[in-house]
Amino acid sequence: MTAGTADPGPGSGGHAARPAAFLPGPVPDRETLEGWTRWRLTRRDFVPAPVITAAEHARMTPRQRRLHDLHRIATHSNLAIQETPMSAFVSRQMRSLIETGAFCRGPDTRPGLMINGGGCQGKTETACEALACYEDEWLALYGQNPSAVAGTLDLHVPAVYVRTPVKATPISACQRILHFYGERYKGMRLEDLIRTVKDAVFDHGTKAIVIDDVTRLKLHREADQDVLDLIRELMSLPATLILVGAGIPKSGLLRDGRKDPRTGQWIFPPVRDRGKSRNDDAPGQTDLRFGLIDLDRFSYGSPDGIAAWTAHLVGIEQQLRLLNGGDGMLSGGGMPEYLSGRTNGIIGLLRKLIQAGCRHAIETGAETITAGLLDTLTVSPADLPGLDPGAGEIPDIPRAPARPARKRRKPRNTVFDDRGTPAGGTAG
Repeated sequence: MTAGTADPGPGSGGHAARPAAFLPGPVPDRETLEGWTRWRLTRRDFVPAPVITAAEHARMTPRQRRLHDLHRIATHSNLAIQETPMSAFVSRQMRSLIETGAFCRGPDTRPGLMINGGGCQGKTETACEALACYEDEWLALYGQNPSAVAGTLDLHVPAVYVRTPVKATPISACQRILHFYGERYKGMRLEDLIRTVKDAVFDHGTKAIVIDDVTRLKLHREADQDVLDLIRELMSLPATLILVGAGIPKSGLLRDGRKDPRTGQWIFPPVRDRGKSRNDDAPGQTDLRFGLIDLDRFSYGSPDGIAAWTAHLVGIEQQLRLLNGGDGMLSGGGMPEYLSGRTNGIIGLLRKLIQAGCRHAIETGAETITAGLLDTLTVSPADLPGLDPGAGEIPDIPRAPARPARKRRKPRNTVFDDRGTPAGGTAG
């Protein structure tokens, strides 16, 4: 019996075994040390609803069925993030760079990394998962802060995760980082803020800093250019910087480059002479210090791409708790091609569409997902809150295929119908 699910066995009234176990607790704020730590330690703790048959579901009492259905809804709302071939590549590159920098004892400038991709392609979750895995291993090696000042026991913070403020300034960027540590920053001048950030990184033994939504920086704004200068200033710290954003190559943060189809790496031309802008060479300085890798979406244009997409769908359907579901519900027949067309291979859109389909299947009693059911559902930008359209974080969402109009039945010929004897008259 799984905690949090009503006992499906026979009984007089039936009762739930700890029904609150699957109810949501406080949502962790990953931009604070406390919230990040809570998320890191509990990110795999959710227990999904048990798999039962339709007959077992029918034998439950109304209360048991309702609790089990709520547990199923919670399960579909907390689908596990699956590793994809693309996210595995990004994770390896990110972990390799962080670990190389973490073990370096010299004052050398650590090279940084930019993770690029379209909206809803899993950049944030991939970066956070890789960062959390690194921190788990690092804390297993160093239970205490190896950089602590003699005679003190500074709080060990190996990893920091923050998001770029909308319309950022160097002051607000520093405040975001200090807020993660829980440091005081109100009333400080920029110079004091920068010094406090540097002290925090050294004192807490921080080895990696992830700055998400970096393409919110628009280099036509002087303040955003100053934030980019601040980011390069932070590279002098003994911590590896990871910048995450949508559409980085076209954002102006880097010079125009091309992607090598053999290696997948971006190649940039030599830096040109400084132009008229106060900061024309900023992109050149940035791409000399940061590598750039892409987190691509699934492709349905090759046998390998189709196989990877189908395997991903198998992983999802094994997590679903629909009474009439099962193997092949998402991965069999024409469903892989249909789902690819509905989502363009973007895992964030796929997740939203499947969650909506599961809810609809439970509410209608269909208890399975079909193309016909999904045709009645849409995913809109309103289903993707927290994303900045101006930074390219909202992907193009394919429309549901138009359903064929019902053919109108041809009216029946009534010429020879017997209409009966007219009232008040006689048959002629």
